[in-house]
Amino acid sequence: MDYNLAEKLAIIKAIEEVILADGQIENSELDFMSQLMQILRFDTSLIKESRDITNKEYKSILKEMPNNKKHALTVLLNEMGSADGKLNKKERKIISKILKKAGAKINKSYD
Repeated sequence: MDYNLAEKLAIIKAIEEVILADGQIENSELDFMSQLMQILRFDTSLIKESRDITNKEYKSILKEMPNNKKHALTVLLNEMGSADGKLNKKERKIISKILKKAGAKINKSYD
């Protein structure tokens, strides 16, 4: 799937929110992020650049993405949340909040 620059930045920002949700950054999460950047062909310099966009901006960008990209976002966020072997309550809450703002379908177990 091809993403434009704004979408890439918004996705990275969302993933970073999930990583930071529980207040701990695990090596498995960093490893997964690195793998994800390679798979999606996102340049690692975009991580720093994504920190320059506001929460309102990135959520607006996610909302404008087509449904197939929103579905991919759902999968990516869930995989990131589970990267350390557990999807805790804080991560589920952040994922739910991001997906709601993006207008994506949400797994009922998040509510």
